Amino acid sequence: MRKINLFIKRIIDILGSLIGLIIFSPLFVIIAILIKLTSEGPVFFRQERLGKDGKTFKILKFRTMVVNAEKMGDGLKIKSENDERITKIGKILRVTSLDELPQLWNVLIGQMSLVGPRPPATYFPYDGYENYPDWAKKRFSMRPGITGLAQVKRRNSISWDQRIIIDNTYIDSFNIWLDIKILLITFCRLFRPTNIYRG
Repeated sequence: MRKINLFIKRIIDILGSLIGLIIFSPLFVIIAILIKLTSEGPVFFRQERLGKDGKTFKILKFRTMVVNAEKMGDGLKIKSENDERITKIGKILRVTSLDELPQLWNVLIGQMSLVGPRPPATYFPYDGYENYPDWAKKRFSMRPGITGLAQVKRRNSISWDQRIIIDNTYIDSFNIWLDIKILLITFCRLFRPTNIYRG
């Protein structure tokens, strides 16, 4: 039954990401223009992340911060929307999660899924897949998602280890109906964002 659910999940990923890229293409153009008009640097932000089975891939996002932001201030930590590294349009993109839309491409080519554990940076919270404790490696047994159970339950209001526990719960209880429920909650949260920043 799990194999059937995983097969259906991939079909939904392909159709959902393809339809999403087509529908949101005009919005992509508008966002790209706004990013170029309000700050210097590329439209897209690419970063190596850990995916299924700990393999690395480059995640795609709309750039919401100044170039080389990770090497400034608090590094990876973003404590509030008042972080000076976040651009003007970046604040809007982050609150609405529109910065995540380019990941539909990652989904289409099989690096990600619409629903799954969020892919961490290769060096945080642990430095490389091999340094994750055995209990935490379970989260890498499925493709990472644009959204996930930890995202809709707590988003960034809890520590990474706490999020991994929720991710493992998702993997243990995975089924298509759970994915659909998470997608619906995610859609609703676009209009009522909470816990975006962790102080």
